[in-house]
Amino acid sequence: MSEGSKGSSLAFGQVVIGPPGSGKTTYCHAMREFLGRLGRSVAVVNLDPANEALPCPCALDIAELVTLPDVMDSLGLGPNGGLIYCMEYLEANADWLRDRLQGLRGHYVLFDCPGQVELYTHHESLKNVFGQLAKWNFRLAAVHLVDSHYCTDPAKFISVLCTSLSTMLHVELPHVNVLSKMDLIEQYGKLAFNLDYYTEVLDLSYLVDHLASDPFFRNFRRLNEKLVEVIEDYSLVSFVPLNVQDKQSMRQVMQAVDKANGYSFGDQEHRSLEALMSAAVGADFHFSSTLAVQEKYVQSQDKAVEEEVMDL
Repeated sequence: MSEGSKGSSLAFGQVVIGPPGSGKTTYCHAMREFLGRLGRSVAVVNLDPANEALPCPCALDIAELVTLPDVMDSLGLGPNGGLIYCMEYLEANADWLRDRLQGLRGHYVLFDCPGQVELYTHHESLKNVFGQLAKWNFRLAAVHLVDSHYCTDPAKFISVLCTSLSTMLHVELPHVNVLSKMDLIEQYGKLAFNLDYYTEVLDLSYLVDHLASDPFFRNFRRLNEKLVEVIEDYSLVSFVPLNVQDKQSMRQVMQAVDKANGYSFGDQEHRSLEALMSAAVGADFHFSSTLAVQEKYVQSQDKAVEEEVMDL
């Protein structure tokens, strides 16, 4: 397969990116299971040289080419510098990746990427690898995972919005931002606003006002206002909530990604999807409703309004 081959068949997939601990590897293997039930031939490719505890075997592992511990030991680098070196090494050895991917033609490929934010905001190597994949007729969407606990802290959420926007502009792929671990969000604290406010990134002036109620952040109101203006001027950032144990949530993310990278499935997959969605919950897949979180906040807000009216 030549680098600029136009005659080879298209391959579809996702590059799964995001900060450390956002659930990228868990997502890859949950999505592989979900898509496998629909009849897709799915392969997971590990591009994280620091990922030594893979929950399931991968079709292709960058550890065959380079590992972070080896780089750190041989070059005396720290974890961050070592990861950057590994990505530069992967870019320099793109032929290795191309040759290994030839055996995965006909598969829907999930690329599990490293968890270093700099690789997606300003460093060029991984972006160039994605560009090479496009030349090899891979049609990819970037799935950017962000831990949902950031919603409980307005200051951190503004930071997440800036990081997500920077990533979208730098990576230059069709992009789906995902709030992961929605099943755990209530363990992090009460949300200041309804869930829709965070997923749709609605009027952020309310977030700035909420921050100003904190004496520490009151001094940074002008800075926060300018950051919010940048985010709203681009009007690109929104999120899809994800609970990997919720089939409705997995379906929502899958459909958003398919729309982003242009994947179109046939009647057989559609029938499989409808059968899966209508099936009773099995002991092997503990589904729970992500929407229950949102409904709870709506109900709590309605109750608060009723109490205020009664007080009046």
